[in-house]
Amino acid sequence: MPKNGGRDLHYFNYNEQKQHGTLDFPIEFYQVDENHSRYNMPFHWHKEMELIRILKGRLLIKVEDEEISAQAGDLILIHEGVIHGGTPENCQYECIVFDIQSLLMHTDACRQYIRNITLHKVVIQNHFTTKDQVIRQAAEQLFHSMKDQSPGSELMILGALFQFFGTIFLNHLYTEASGEPGTGCRKMAQLKPVLEFIDSSYASPVSLGDLSRIAGMTPKYFCQYFHSVIHHTPMDYLNYYRIEQACHRLSTTEISVTEAAYSCGFNDISYFIKTFKRYKGVTPKQYGKGKLEGRFEK
Repeated sequence: MPKNGGRDLHYFNYNEQKQHGTLDFPIEFYQVDENHSRYNMPFHWHKEMELIRILKGRLLIKVEDEEISAQAGDLILIHEGVIHGGTPENCQYECIVFDIQSLLMHTDACRQYIRNITLHKVVIQNHFTTKDQVIRQAAEQLFHSMKDQSPGSELMILGALFQFFGTIFLNHLYTEASGEPGTGCRKMAQLKPVLEFIDSSYASPVSLGDLSRIAGMTPKYFCQYFHSVIHHTPMDYLNYYRIEQACHRLSTTEISVTEAAYSCGFNDISYFIKTFKRYKGVTPKQYGKGKLEGRFEK
């Protein structure tokens, strides 16, 4: 089966290349909590859709130009190719990542509905709260099916996917596309090359001038533009991304603090430790030790 409830979710590189599930059944299930090596969610995108279900706490997530505060019981649906990133607060969530075209386009009677989704002729709402009982019931069946590895569960999963999207159309949980993307979407799309560069080059020296040139803006205007979309300055976000990479290394390998610092773009150990503590509230050594014990030590 293409799913593993205990699998480590190596949170997707900016433009994620990972295969979810198998080529003939591209769908996979993940669980994430505060002890996860990639608990925080850097901005990224992938070619598949993603359905997130909040089990505990709160997830503050930005989906292109929309900011969502999701609580326990809420669902978040993210379309393929959409930039998203989030900050969890005492949060535990599970998600299903799937290729809607490969899984659902093969049935003639349903093809037009799926095509309207993939061509963005309809825009399904991103956030379903505990008030949206009908869609939450459909999602419950989908998540339940994904956790079942019995023979024939693939059929149950496909049936649950059809039920989920059928519920969306039956209850009109979408809007007709207006044509032109919003200003926020255009702004986010313009930053894609910058975020891709950060993902591929964070371990090397990166300057504000490098990032602004990629965006085709002056450094001053680029700082304002970047902050208006990401809510971080460019260099602050670069450091945040580097620290997230360091966290992953410290919790999944036997790498030393010094090695983690240098491998993630820091050339000053004292600055690395100071920056790490600013973002994580603990030193890198405490973080690595806490992960080994299944908890953080502060």
